[in-house]
Amino acid sequence: MLVILIDDRILAYKIVCQGCLLADRQGEPRWQGGQLRCGQALQKLAPQQPEQYECQMGFRLAKVE
Repeated sequence: MLVILIDDRILAYKIVCQGCLLADRQGEPRWQGGQLRCGQALQKLAPQQPEQYECQMGFRLAKVE
């Protein structure tokens, strides 16, 4: 599941992505082959951290399970 990280808050990605021009027709982030196509992967600071991405709109997303 993807979440948006903003300062000390965690938001569901649909709150932000539904209004994004880079999202797909369902308001979902664009994933292809396990990669976020509307952003870039960020380097992990520690192995136990979830995968994190920065979208082109400047939001930080985390892939949590």
